[in-house]
Amino acid sequence: MKITCTGRKVTLKPAFTQRAEDKLAKLQKFFSDDAQAQVTVTVEKDRQTVEITVRDKGVAIRAERAAVRMEDALDSAMDLLSRRIVKNRKRLDDKFSRPAFTEPYEEPADEDPYAVIREKHFHVKPCSVEEAILQMNLLGHSFFVFRDEETDSIQVVYRRSDDTYGLLVPER
Repeated sequence: MKITCTGRKVTLKPAFTQRAEDKLAKLQKFFSDDAQAQVTVTVEKDRQTVEITVRDKGVAIRAERAAVRMEDALDSAMDLLSRRIVKNRKRLDDKFSRPAFTEPYEEPADEDPYAVIREKHFHVKPCSVEEAILQMNLLGHSFFVFRDEETDSIQVVYRRSDDTYGLLVPER
């Protein structure tokens, strides 16, 4: 697994980078040798956020946590990532062939209250509703845009407040 550690508004110490690599090495058994892991640490006023994204064979698994210390945030994010992998391990064996998202492009902040501050470009992959829900859960998002493999229409699955799922299907 190729691991990249990046600090935003902070220079990461080698001890932290080594700790992240050691923790991710424990998850190596779930991924191929071609897997890529990105660990991003962002320091803000009173908290430090650690985001971990692992991409392998078209599957993206993401976890993000914040804490006062970056080590605590890393531990918490790794726990969340591990739970997501173990919970969905059986379904991961034979799903997905291409990555759902590419790297995000961030627009600079603007004074306009309706200004778009972040733009994401992503490949809309043909898949079933079940696969879309799995990918949404692996990413930790509350919705997921996909192309239905049967009708070839763009659809959205989303998590409802009662922890069930909804499907948005546009009318033609």
